[in-house]
Amino acid sequence: MEQNTQKVALVTGASRGIGLTVAERLARDGFTVVVNYSESASPAEALVHKIEQAGGRALAAKADISDADSVRRMFDAAESAFGGVDVLVNNAGVMTLAPIADSDDASVDRHIAVNLKGTFNTLREAAKRLRSGGRIINFSSSVVGMLMPTYGVYAATKGRGRGHDPRARQGSAWSQHHGECRRPGTHRH
Repeated sequence: MEQNTQKVALVTGASRGIGLTVAERLARDGFTVVVNYSESASPAEALVHKIEQAGGRALAAKADISDADSVRRMFDAAESAFGGVDVLVNNAGVMTLAPIADSDDASVDRHIAVNLKGTFNTLREAAKRLRSGGRIINFSSSVVGMLMPTYGVYAATKGRGRGHDPRARQGSAWSQHHGECRRPGTHRH
């Protein structure tokens, strides 16, 4: 394990979309970035390469956040490579759109496993391992408060970011950390 004074950010779902954009921005701002992905390694490795070509440091870390052991291994990899984690960005999520009446149990179970339980798994691991003064950013979605007919299951599970923050910080393990929830997406003016 190497000593490192650079802050380390672990971004879930960082191989594409909002997570990729967040990981790129954190790298530009001087963070070492752990690029989490759950399926194809190619986009995550391409992002790591891009960060390293720009003079940054990064690591691709495969983990299915719905699996607690996989989350532990992801934190192990970050600690082994960079000495620890200072920032957790909970961004990963799944979204299969269908009206509630047409949503099958498998889709509902997958949404709950990733969008809800996955966030809990990463928060629990961060509670044990985030370095002092760390930050946690949970991404929710702006569709949570909108009445969009095919977003029911997604909105119900992705809205979890708002409920985890204050409750996760209760207790001595969280007294040294800061958490917040962000809801990117469509906004009505």
